[in-house]
Amino acid sequence: MNAFKREKKEEEDGGNPFQHLEKTSVLQEARTFNDTPVNPRKCAHILTKILYLLNQGEQLGTTEATEAFFAMTKLFQSRDVVLRRLVYLGIKELSSVAEDVIIVTSSLTKDMTGKEDMYRAAAIRALCTITDGAMLAAIERYMKQAIVDRSAGVSSAALVSTLHLTNVSGDVARRWANEAQEALNSDNVMVQYHALGVLYQARKTDKHAVIKLVAKLMRSSPKSPYAACMLIRMACKLIDEVDVDATEFLEFIESCIRHKSEMVVYEAAHALVNLGKSGTREIASAISVLQLFCGSPKPTLRYAAVQALNKVAMSHPAAVTACNLDLENLITDSNRSIATLAITTLLKTGAESSVDRLMKQIATFVSEISDEFKVVVVQAIRSLCQKYPRKHSVLMNFLSAMLRDEGGLEYKAAIVDTIIAVMESNHEAKESGLAHLCEFIEDCEHTSLAVRILHLLGQEGPTSKNPSRYIRFIYNRVILECASVRAAAVTALAHFAAACPVLLPNILVLLSRCQLDSDDEVRDRATYYCTILQENNENSSILPLVQPPQLSLPSLERALRNYINSSMQEDFDISQIPTAQTIEEPPPEVMTSVKPQALRLSREETFMESLSKVPELSAIIHNEILFKSSPVFELTESETEYNVKCIKHCFSDYLILQFDCLNTLPDQLLEDVRVSVETQDIYDVVCEIPCKRLPYNEPGSTYTVLKFPEDIHSTVISLPTTLRFIALDCNPATGMPESEQGYQDEYMLEDLEITLRDQVRGVGSARSLDFQSAWESAASRNFITHEQIFALGATVNTLELAINSLVSFLGLDPVDRSDRVKSDANQHTLMLAGVFRGGKELLARAKLALTEQVTMQFTVRSADPDVAELIISSVG
Repeated sequence: MNAFKREKKEEEDGGNPFQHLEKTSVLQEARTFNDTPVNPRKCAHILTKILYLLNQGEQLGTTEATEAFFAMTKLFQSRDVVLRRLVYLGIKELSSVAEDVIIVTSSLTKDMTGKEDMYRAAAIRALCTITDGAMLAAIERYMKQAIVDRSAGVSSAALVSTLHLTNVSGDVARRWANEAQEALNSDNVMVQYHALGVLYQARKTDKHAVIKLVAKLMRSSPKSPYAACMLIRMACKLIDEVDVDATEFLEFIESCIRHKSEMVVYEAAHALVNLGKSGTREIASAISVLQLFCGSPKPTLRYAAVQALNKVAMSHPAAVTACNLDLENLITDSNRSIATLAITTLLKTGAESSVDRLMKQIATFVSEISDEFKVVVVQAIRSLCQKYPRKHSVLMNFLSAMLRDEGGLEYKAAIVDTIIAVMESNHEAKESGLAHLCEFIEDCEHTSLAVRILHLLGQEGPTSKNPSRYIRFIYNRVILECASVRAAAVTALAHFAAACPVLLPNILVLLSRCQLDSDDEVRDRATYYCTILQENNENSSILPLVQPPQLSLPSLERALRNYINSSMQEDFDISQIPTAQTIEEPPPEVMTSVKPQALRLSREETFMESLSKVPELSAIIHNEILFKSSPVFELTESETEYNVKCIKHCFSDYLILQFDCLNTLPDQLLEDVRVSVETQDIYDVVCEIPCKRLPYNEPGSTYTVLKFPEDIHSTVISLPTTLRFIALDCNPATGMPESEQGYQDEYMLEDLEITLRDQVRGVGSARSLDFQSAWESAASRNFITHEQIFALGATVNTLELAINSLVSFLGLDPVDRSDRVKSDANQHTLMLAGVFRGGKELLARAKLALTEQVTMQFTVRSADPDVAELIISSVG
C-alpha cells in the first residue's frame, strides 16, 4: 500500500498528478510490464495511469488495448497484493476493447479457486467480465461453489457476478437459484442482500413465484437491512403491477416502520406515502415516523425525511400539516438543502397568512443554495400561486428577484415557466408578469429564453392595458442581440402592428429599419411583414398572416402530394389540414431540465398511417385527409366474453368505424369477425373489412366504412350494432381448433352513437384568434347566423358546468381563454371556433347568465346554413 501514499508536498499543493497525462506516452510506459523481474511499485503507478485515462473517457483502439492487455498479463508473476488488484481492474476495463482476452481465463480461474481470499473475490468479478456463452459451462461449477463459500466477500462477488452474467445467458440466475437460496441464510448482511437479488432475478418473469417468495420472506423477515429494503420494494412493485390483495403486503410494510434499522424504517415510510393504495391510517403512521426523523441529529435522516414530506405534501397536504412545527425548526438548519425543502414544504401546507413570512426567510439564503434546490423553490411558488391567487404580487416580485440572480439555463427557464403559468391561470397577474419578463430580457444571456419571451410578448402584449410600453423592450433586442433574437423581435413587432392599428405607423418605421439588417432571416421577416402590413388595412386579413396556424406537417405534405396528383382544377383547401399538437408535460416536482414543447405526430396522423396500411381502406382514402378521430367508445362491458371498442374516423364524405375486438374465451377461436351496423337506410355501407382470425387474448380489428348522407341533419344518430363471427371450439392448452368446421354466431353490442362532436374539430390556434374581428368579418362574408335562447337543466347549475358541458358537447375550441370564469361572476361570454367536416368554418358565442338557473343566448355563424342550423338544433 506504500505505493499509493501521497507525498506531503503533494498534499499541500492539492494538485492532481495525473492531470496532464497523454495516452501515447502512458502506453509506451506500459512496456515496463515486460521487464524481468517485475517492479511492483513502478508497474502499479503505470497501471493506475491507464485506469485513470480510461475512466476519464479516453478511447483506446483495438490494437492499443490488446497490446496493453497482453503486457498486463505478465504482471501475474508478481505476488504484490496491490498490483494484483490493479491487474484485475485493468482486465475488467480492457476486456470490452482488447482481443483474445480469453487467454487470462486459466490465471483467473486459478486465483478464483486458490486459498488467498484477498484475490478470490476480485478474480471472480474479472473472470465473469470476460466470460461468454461458450465459457459459461466451464466455470459454472466454480461459480456455484463460490456462491456458498464461507467467505462473505467471495460469496457476494459471485452473487453480483451472477446478475451480470444474465446478460450472457438469461437463465443463469434460475440455474443457480438453489445456491442463492442457501446464501440467503447467510449471517452476512451483504450476502443476504445479493442473494435476494439473484432469487428475484430468477423468478421475476413468474409473478406467482415472486408473490410466493415475498410472502415467505415476509414471515421470516430478513436480518439484513439491505435485504429488508429490497423486500419492501418488491412488495410495492407487486401492489402496483399485480392484481393481488394488497392488505397483507401493506401490513408488512407498515410493520417495517418498527424495524431497528433506520434505513428500513425510512424505506417503509417512503413506500407508504408513495403507494397509491395506501389508506389514511398507513399514511398517518408513515408521516409520524418522518416527523421523528426531522428531529434527528443525523443530517442524512433529516434530509431524507423532509424530502419525503415535501413530496407527499403535493397529494396529502392536510396530513403533513401536523409536522409544520418540526419543519419550521428546520428553516434555520445549517444544511441549506434541508432548510430549502422545509420551507417549500411549509409553502405547500401552510396558511395564506404565513406566505409573506416564509418568503422573507427564503430570501435570506436563496443565493447560497444550488440551482437544483432553487428549482424546488420555484416549483413550490408555482403551486402556491395556484392555491392562493391573491398572493401573486408577492410571489411574482420574488420570482423577479430570483431572475436577476446568477444561475444556469434550467434554473432561469423554470422561473420563466412559472411566471408564464401564473399569468395563464390568473389574469390579474398578466401585466406584472409581462413587466418582469421585459426587465429580464434586458440582461438575458440565454438566446432560447429571449426568443420565447419575445414570442409571448407578441401574443399577450397587444391585448394588455398599454401595449405601447413593450415596444421599447422589443426594439432594444433588434439593436443589441444576436440574429435569432432579432428575428423573434421583428415578428413580435409585427404582432403588435397587426393587433393595434394605432401603433401601425410607428412600427412600420421600425420594421423598415430592420430591412437593412446584416442577417438575411431578419431582413426577410421585416420585408415580409412590412409588405403585408402596408397592403392590408383590415385586422381580419392581417392577423392570419402574422399568426399562421401551426399545421400538421405530415398531413400537409400528404394533402399537397394528393393535390399535385389530381387535376388541380379547384383551389387547394388548407382548412382541411389538422393542426399540429404539442406535448404538454405537467411540471415535475424537481425540474432537472426544462425543454420547450416539441411537435409530435397528432393522434389523427397516427391513425391515418395505420389505416393506409389496410389495402381495402387505402383505395378509399388515398386522396382524403382524416378530419378527426373520436375517443375510444366501449361497445361491451369489460368483463364480458367478447370485448369490442370503437373508434370513429371522420373524413369529408366517409366515416370509418374501427372496431378493436378481443376474445377472452380460451376454448374458442373466432374467424371472419365483423361488426354489422344497422344503418336504418340513412348511411350507405361502402364496405366491411372483417378480421380473418381472432385467437384467445390476441387483439384484432375489423372495419366498416359508411358514407355520410347528403342531409346533414340526419348524420347525428344512434345505430344498433352486432358482432358476427364463425366460432371454432379449440384446446385451451394449445389454442388449436378441435375441428375444421365452425358455426355461425353473433353477439349483441351497445348502440353506436354518431354525434355532432364526431364531425366538428376545434381550431388549434383558437387561443390566439382575434374573435371579435373574425366574428364581424364573418357577418361581412355572408355567413349565416342562427340564434336561440336556452334555459339549461337543473343539473347544470353553475357557469363552469355550463361551459364545460358546451365545449365537450360541441367539440369547438374556446377562444382567448373564454372558458375561464371568475369565481364570483354571474355573467360570462364563451367564444368558440372550429371547423365542420368539409372545411366549413364555424364561430359560436354563448352569453351565459346565472340567476336561479343558467340561461344561455347561443349564436352560431357558418358559411353553410345547414351546419349552423344543425349546431343550434343539437344544443336544443
